[in-house]
Amino acid sequence: MVGSVPVGGDAPVSVQSMTTTVTADINATLQQIAELTASGCQIVRVAVPSQDDAEALPIIAKKSQIPVIADIHFQPKYVFAAIDAGCAAVRVNPGNIKKFDDKVGEIARAAAGAGVPIRIGVNAGSLDPRLLQKYGKATPEALVESALWECSLFEEHGFRDIKISVKHNDPVVMINAYRLLAQQCDYPLHLGVTEAGPAFQGTVKSAVAFGALLAEGIGDTIRVSLSAPPVEEVKVGTQILESLGLRERGLEIVSCPSCGRAQVDVYTLAEQVQAGLEGMKVPLRVAVMGCVVNGPGEAREADLGVASGNGKGQIFVKGEVIKTVPESQIVETLIEEALRIAEEMGVEIDLDDEDAPGPQVTVG
Repeated sequence: MVGSVPVGGDAPVSVQSMTTTVTADINATLQQIAELTASGCQIVRVAVPSQDDAEALPIIAKKSQIPVIADIHFQPKYVFAAIDAGCAAVRVNPGNIKKFDDKVGEIARAAAGAGVPIRIGVNAGSLDPRLLQKYGKATPEALVESALWECSLFEEHGFRDIKISVKHNDPVVMINAYRLLAQQCDYPLHLGVTEAGPAFQGTVKSAVAFGALLAEGIGDTIRVSLSAPPVEEVKVGTQILESLGLRERGLEIVSCPSCGRAQVDVYTLAEQVQAGLEGMKVPLRVAVMGCVVNGPGEAREADLGVASGNGKGQIFVKGEVIKTVPESQIVETLIEEALRIAEEMGVEIDLDDEDAPGPQVTVG
């Protein structure tokens, strides 16, 4: 259990992110945590590289709406500070913390006494030098050996409230590392492709890696590491879980990729519908189709849809054509019908919520 969010076992896979603020700037950090919470983030990690950051933890942990994990890399003393501050968990990077092995007993006692889980976070870029020398580079075997070695040190002190991550920037190495790790332990696993890159590249790499592992039942929490605002990480992570059926689907827009058969501008229609329904928190599938080949079938299968052609669109609701409208009224009509369906479902409608995850767009 991490704060109020269960992790591991039969618990749902949770989405994490990390603040980009200086943790010592309490107001800025809490503001960003609030934005992440609104976007669907369930657990947040904050960096603690300095004494000032450590001193800010008690207030942040107390006022955050979601569990706070302290991220410790260089100083064992900050682990104790995070535990004393009331953080929901502590992530330690054994490859970076000097004299970490000598402090395991003290950390285990402090964490056990406070009921605080520890995440052993192994990264390819900060692997223990002893293992780098043994394997030559950060192989899956090296990452797993590092993680299990550090776990064994805690286990010697009877401490097993542990999560593990073995991150790498190469999705293939990362996938193989987690598969190997899952074969050798039963601890909850936090998935991540570390330093995944800019938004587009990082999204693709993370989706490929998480999809492969989660489909095999490997992984309990995820973080999409993007060179982008952390809210974007949460949006991508949420959509990955929805695509795998691991989280209830929200708004999903199904639209065709267009071709020579299309008689309307599908790209513009789909973008306008998406923009018009942005922030709508309702499990609704909306089909925006551009021709008479696949259009009627896709629109009929969706909760709400349009099959377009010849300057007009047939509007479908729950498989039935309810009206035919001019092309210029398609977007307006779809939005009106979506709002009406949401109201009938008793779902709160807030299309002005800029922090809400956007709808999932499936182009196929």
